[in-house]
Amino acid sequence: MTLIIHSVTIITLEQRDDIFQGYVVIEDHKFTKVAKGSPTEEEQQTASRILDGKGKWLMPGLVNTHGHLGSALLRGAGDDMPLMTWLKQVMWPNEAQFDHKTVLTAVQVAMMEMIKSGTTTFLDMYHLHMSDIAEIVIEKNLRAVLCRGMIGQCSQAEQEKKLAESTTFFKNYHGEGEGRVSIALAPHAPYTCPPAFLKRVAETAGKHHMMIHTHVSETRNEVDKHVSEYGIRPILHLKELGIFEHPVLLAHAVHVDETELTIIKEAEAAISHNPISNLKLGSGIAPLKQFHALGITVSLGTDSTASNNNLDLFEEMRMAALLHKGVNEDPTVTNAFDILKMATSQGATSLQIENTGVIAPGYQADFILINPATPHLTPNNEGTIMSHLVYSCKGSDVTDVFINGSPVYENEELRLFDEEKLLFNANLLAKKFI
Repeated sequence: MTLIIHSVTIITLEQRDDIFQGYVVIEDHKFTKVAKGSPTEEEQQTASRILDGKGKWLMPGLVNTHGHLGSALLRGAGDDMPLMTWLKQVMWPNEAQFDHKTVLTAVQVAMMEMIKSGTTTFLDMYHLHMSDIAEIVIEKNLRAVLCRGMIGQCSQAEQEKKLAESTTFFKNYHGEGEGRVSIALAPHAPYTCPPAFLKRVAETAGKHHMMIHTHVSETRNEVDKHVSEYGIRPILHLKELGIFEHPVLLAHAVHVDETELTIIKEAEAAISHNPISNLKLGSGIAPLKQFHALGITVSLGTDSTASNNNLDLFEEMRMAALLHKGVNEDPTVTNAFDILKMATSQGATSLQIENTGVIAPGYQADFILINPATPHLTPNNEGTIMSHLVYSCKGSDVTDVFINGSPVYENEELRLFDEEKLLFNANLLAKKFI
């Protein structure tokens, strides 16, 4: 099937200010042509489907590199609490009561929210019903990295059981859905995973060639407690345990020193920056300026709806851009192009996904359309678009979402979800918890 979308303003994100009026041709899930002007008569005659973009903006889909979809029904629960209090009093007790229907309803509500706000790829770290979540990703034509989250504060037999579940999950689903599903190992955090268990995680990653994703150094208290207990900072400890011998994506990394940053850089590890969640939980502000100065790959994540409280990456981009200008008292610390790359191609790189995050021939056709005909996106001209996408745009401006060249959200309608039914069920189920 050949799809042509014309009459759009294309933001390729290949290079700064690479923005033009044109059209795209999509075949076999990938862009085969990205060009200025209009499609030729011959191209139109051979196309299976032609869409008039009507002046919308076409840009790469957004990539959310850290989240917990199964907890979506805890949105609004446990506000104004520090991380450990929130986990112990709100998250863990409620999640212990989640049944199959609760988790899968929450997951689909989160998926709908992400799709409608322009996310085409996401990472989910969760511990319940992961195989069913993978099946939903495949059925709904989504792209995701899925991780069976593992807390290691249990017996050695239970630790090995969790590792076995993770590797079986990897064998069953990695590369499924025409390559749209990836599986990673996910020890929850150094404060919930003893060193011996983390060493086993590293060994397992090497044996099966798996990426590792974990929370680390999210709060100052977490780091201080780790030093008090083990006599070493968390990231240096992870290195000693062999974690950085494999592809690694760290969530948060808020409280890191120069030695730890060097370890991350030398290991070619990546960081998922979650500014809104970090602010809401009072965890601190990650040193984005230093990340960029060292050339560390940094992407954006929302974390869960329970700590954000939404999954709109346009909000996350704006917060990331403005926050670091303010704390550094320097408006040049961030710029719109770099922030957009964090939310697109750098996100794909962080997740070990190739050929995603740019509008160019050979890249996966994961893209979104945005309606610029709104007051908050006016004036609308090519010179202001990059700025508007970061400082003015909202997830609700997204009208169409394509993944692998297929529409999952078109003309502001979800194609593969029964939104009304899912929201009704979600509100009923949530009454048990909040």
